Amino acid sequence: MSDLAAQLRARIEAEGPLRLDVWMAACNTAYYAGPNPLGRDFTTAPEISQMFGELIGGWIGDLWQRAGQPAVRLVELGPGRGTLMADARRVLARLPGLAEAPLALVETSPALRALQGERLAADWYETLDDVPDDRAIILIANEFFDALPIRQFDGQGGETAVTVTEAGFAATSLPAPGTAAGERAEAGEAVAARIAARLARHGGAALIIDYGYAETQARDSLQALRHAASADAFADPGSADLTAHVDFSALARAAAGAASHGPVTQGVWLARLGIEARAAALQARNRDAAAAISAALVRLTAPAQMGTLFKVMALTAPHWPQPAGFDA
Repeated sequence: MSDLAAQLRARIEAEGPLRLDVWMAACNTAYYAGPNPLGRDFTTAPEISQMFGELIGGWIGDLWQRAGQPAVRLVELGPGRGTLMADARRVLARLPGLAEAPLALVETSPALRALQGERLAADWYETLDDVPDDRAIILIANEFFDALPIRQFDGQGGETAVTVTEAGFAATSLPAPGTAAGERAEAGEAVAARIAARLARHGGAALIIDYGYAETQARDSLQALRHAASADAFADPGSADLTAHVDFSALARAAAGAASHGPVTQGVWLARLGIEARAAALQARNRDAAAAISAALVRLTAPAQMGTLFKVMALTAPHWPQPAGFDA
């Protein structure tokens, strides 16, 4: 039994079943603190192709120019290996005034911080609250919100929790009278509210990309990935990536005071930003990689791949222009 499993067992035996959000927080903290998890159990869009980060760099630069070129801090929540921001900053290097913008990475994993440091000159922070609050921000959150803990309600007065049985950890129910069926990501909503408060104070924008749904609905979307395969979310705590689909409408409501744009599907958004033209340019420059570039384009944009399941939403400060990719 792992140290985390022993700690969780002892806590449950002393306090009773743990709410699902408490379980998820403990498991994912341990998972991301371990040896580099990225690429072992899942592959994110920036690792599929440089096109993803480059288009986000163009998106940042375009918005910054149309906003009047203010002093900004670039922020990324959960930056993985640093691939997305490294590709984005290669584009931003062409824009004096933005190329020199300080970069803040919100990352708790020592292993991932080390990988990010190989690619990026940045300052690292444990939470968004720790990032200096002295200027406008342009914030990127790609596959960040899906890993934040959720609560689940069955619509019959119960809430999902985790208990201990003879066979190990298992789901159980705690009383939750008067609750509707569905999921609630209170931690994610709190982050969205903090982002909106910063945008209101100093200006800026946030780009949120994740898999999820546009309208709140009753569902059970908790999933665990271990060695790139579906796994039991309650077995071997800390050894699997626990995620849930993002409720974009809930994030927009939590970000009251900021203007919300979208969500639109990732495939549509990338097409509006010109990913097909970028793919053609890369293929013309490197014909040996043409097939791989085409495959990456399909994976990022095709409805049966990431194109529909993944959504894109932006938050902007009042009076900031509408970001690219959200026009009808």
